[in-house]
Amino acid sequence: MDEKRNKIFGLLGKNISYSFSRGYFSDKFKDLGLENHHYKNFDIPEISDFPSIIKNETFLSGMNVTIPYKEAVIPYLHKLDKTAKKIGAVNTIKITKKGNLKGYNTDVVGFEQSILPFIKKHHTHALILGTGGASKAIAYALKKNNIKYKFVSRKPSSKKEISYDDLSEKKLHKYQIIINCTPLGTSPNTHLCPNIPYQFLTNQYLLFDLVYNPEVSTFLSKGLAQGAAIKNGYQMLELQAEESWRIWNETK
Repeated sequence: MDEKRNKIFGLLGKNISYSFSRGYFSDKFKDLGLENHHYKNFDIPEISDFPSIIKNETFLSGMNVTIPYKEAVIPYLHKLDKTAKKIGAVNTIKITKKGNLKGYNTDVVGFEQSILPFIKKHHTHALILGTGGASKAIAYALKKNNIKYKFVSRKPSSKKEISYDDLSEKKLHKYQIIINCTPLGTSPNTHLCPNIPYQFLTNQYLLFDLVYNPEVSTFLSKGLAQGAAIKNGYQMLELQAEESWRIWNETK
């Protein structure tokens, strides 16, 4: 990799001042002595503003993508990695020397590597709370590891989805992994949490929250109070960030 040339990386999203990525990569560049590498937030109100970023940022080499553009960005890309294509969501973009944009999904790697150490034999079914771009990567990783899943949505639109009202004690008993892919509970609205019947949880459950700020969300604390194992999304973010870095530095 040519370290002498300016390189700009960034995060594409909306209302992303809280961003993990900018701090993480800025520290990484400093630690590696990459003075010509910079990471910026590209906070845009509409995805239609995306082409102007590509046009105006001369040294742009790669981007991460977050809520709400993981799916919406796809029509603007030249090519998709096969995993991103299967998932239908992108969270990493590589910009080639020819200026082509290729989409990848590193959420799969981050989620898989961070949750697998917590999976026990009885964890065969999972509930995915939310149906956005991140939830698609979670579903892909679960399927890859032979864990059956259902999406939980406020407005179910297919057989793969159930509503929060469907979560009876009997239904919940079957699904002993519960993954929050909604932004509910993120700082500053830390009092919020998905509306599930927490009273039915036991020490057989594993709760995973993509939220990482606060460290223990209301969703996780309610699970912990019932004896459930819990895991937040911070390690997942670190792992997917490192996978993004690997992709951006691939020579091919």
